[in-house]
Amino acid sequence: MPLTRPFPAVPRGPAARAALFLLPALLLLLPACTARADDTGGGTAPFTIEDERITESSGLQASERHPGVYWTHNDSGYAPRVYAVDSATGQTVATVTLEGVEGRDLESIHLGPDGDLYVGDIGDNFDGAWPHVWIYRFPEPERLADVALTPVVYTVRYEDGPRDAEALMVHPGTGRVYIASKKGDATGALYAGPEQLTAEGVNVFRRVADTELQVTGGAFSPDGTRLVLRGYFAAEMYRWDPDGPPEEIGTVTVPLQRQGESVTFTRDGRTLMFGSEGLRSQVRPVALDDELLPDSAREEPEGGDGTDRADGREERDGNGGDAEGGTDGTGADGEREVPLLLIGLVLAGALLFALRKRK
Repeated sequence: MPLTRPFPAVPRGPAARAALFLLPALLLLLPACTARADDTGGGTAPFTIEDERITESSGLQASERHPGVYWTHNDSGYAPRVYAVDSATGQTVATVTLEGVEGRDLESIHLGPDGDLYVGDIGDNFDGAWPHVWIYRFPEPERLADVALTPVVYTVRYEDGPRDAEALMVHPGTGRVYIASKKGDATGALYAGPEQLTAEGVNVFRRVADTELQVTGGAFSPDGTRLVLRGYFAAEMYRWDPDGPPEEIGTVTVPLQRQGESVTFTRDGRTLMFGSEGLRSQVRPVALDDELLPDSAREEPEGGDGTDRADGREERDGNGGDAEGGTDGTGADGEREVPLLLIGLVLAGALLFALRKRK
């Protein structure tokens, strides 16, 4: 018996031909319907990085000086440049070229309490080939314009030997720098740098906590009470205790992305923005709730920007939220999303019924 069967005959007649014409258009319309939620602006809506120079976005940081702007950069094989991307348009509005640095494998960017940006040249694709890595530090530009500058360079090594890493975090209260190693065998760790980095000599980072995630990105909340570490398919939220180990408090849903490499908090701390590698990669929001919210965000009233209504934890996936649109499909704009989707599904069903009747 053959393992294949002939295709059914193509339906004929005016109604069938109309259905065949409208169905593809309808299928194109449905994704647009599901992307409507959370398009209220303010830097918390999903956006696409349009700059064709940015093909391997590996770090992401919400700007403090320029609302709605996000800093990002490529990783290995590219010139050491940091790009400011306007989330309202996806266009690059400034490029910072780092002069006098190696720029071997830039993997992460984070804002410090002094308003400086820290870029982690910490990747090691050979998982232990480089005896040391670097951190580059420079002030976040007051004006969005192309500029070339020479950053402060810190040399880093780990107390237990070289390793690959893709997440660098700077605590917004203490200014202490942390790096999370990337291991695929659940033996990754969080490393703490000295209380103050020095540009003279080597800064030794010491292991302070373990993680089973294959960490590709991380971020502190703006108030310093939460730490998020992300992998390709999951993210963990921790309550930060400056006097003890971080406490794991929940899992955050990670949007489905080509190669998820980065994460940052929005400046109000209520939403995580997840970035990915790839040409015209998308940055997608996941709103936080309950214990996952930073302390300051839990104490303040909601801002009403349409992003602080989602649960952010793993069970949200069942509501049809983050994997596609980065939100849970509710709220002011989400109310329009559901009827549009239902109308589309009803029309699709009617067209398919017409096709069957004409056979």
